[in-house]
Amino acid sequence: MKVGYVIKSFPRLSQTFIVNEILAHEAAGLDLDIFSLRPPREEERHAAVSQVKARVTYLPGVDGSAACFWKEVVETARHVPEIWSRLSQCTQEAAGDVHQALALARRVREHGITHLHAHFGNVATSVARLAGFFADVPYSFTAHARDIFHEKVVPSQLARKLGDAKAVVTVSDFNLTYLQRNYGAAAQRVRRIYNGLDMNRFGYAETADRAPLIVSVGRLVEKKGLSELIDACSLLKDRACTFRCLIVGSGPLEDVLRAQIARLGLVSEVELAGARPQDEVMHLVQEAAVFAAPCIVGADGDRDGLPTVLLEAMALGTPCVSTDVTGIPEILHDGETGLMVPQHDAVALADALERLLADGALRARLARHARSLMEQQFDIHRNTARMREIFAAAA
Repeated sequence: MKVGYVIKSFPRLSQTFIVNEILAHEAAGLDLDIFSLRPPREEERHAAVSQVKARVTYLPGVDGSAACFWKEVVETARHVPEIWSRLSQCTQEAAGDVHQALALARRVREHGITHLHAHFGNVATSVARLAGFFADVPYSFTAHARDIFHEKVVPSQLARKLGDAKAVVTVSDFNLTYLQRNYGAAAQRVRRIYNGLDMNRFGYAETADRAPLIVSVGRLVEKKGLSELIDACSLLKDRACTFRCLIVGSGPLEDVLRAQIARLGLVSEVELAGARPQDEVMHLVQEAAVFAAPCIVGADGDRDGLPTVLLEAMALGTPCVSTDVTGIPEILHDGETGLMVPQHDAVALADALERLLADGALRARLARHARSLMEQQFDIHRNTARMREIFAAAA
């Protein structure tokens, strides 16, 4: 068995779960190739990326010209002679997807790939699906969140992928229920496998005596709820609570959030620290008394599925405050493995943060229970073993 991973852009700082998964597969001896539809957009890379042994192939970009498209057809036909007849069945597909699928199909034959697996059920799965059809190999994909809930998701297209794929994985029970309820028979074969962590890399540290630091990590986009976190910090300041808040990440809302911090007079208390490599993020999270993940459902339907950084904070021993969005309640059990607050509720968020900052014993108890849950259900080696079973069955 040789598996080709199809990813929109590799690597990305916000997609550590993909790197974790690939490294765990490699540790178990799985033969892997990685195919990226786009070059990486970020200069920063996590140190773990350098440990990946798999060959990474960046598929040719699509310039939209007919000459470039037909050149790819001719090149692919040398390896996949049946491509001429199969193209006639793709007249309703996006030309760019077909173009990259041709390039991928050729490499599937060249590299001896026996199975394709895509992350996210949008363009990566579209290309994997067509390439699998062209090259006679099965495909599967992992559905996360944006590719399920965003307003741009076309239900008929997702239903077709769910029905065509040899297997589909999703990352939470919430997602599984949603897909089965909305897509019926097409989603009956979907299986839930949680994203995992290599627990050996996430050393647990006691939290009781940490400084009053609140850390949040994520892209500066609406669904992360960072505006509510800044409002909660304003309430904490009004209550004369001693704290600092560090928000790690970059994104389109940076200027809006900076303006909010300035308007509320929080320049000394709240810092936007920009994007950081994973090792540095882990160090910052483990220094914090509280990790805040005030996730919300965005106006466009976008939301987090089960934030990897929340899993990481729980593994590291940092008590967490989060919201009841999608799969988060599956891991954040209020009063047991963290504190849960309603989304869009800055007062409740401030109350929970203040409670944890003031109570070292509570922090320690929540952190211990959270680490235990991570060890039981989120070990990357156990979870990726289940994925390899799926790949083998599909092949």
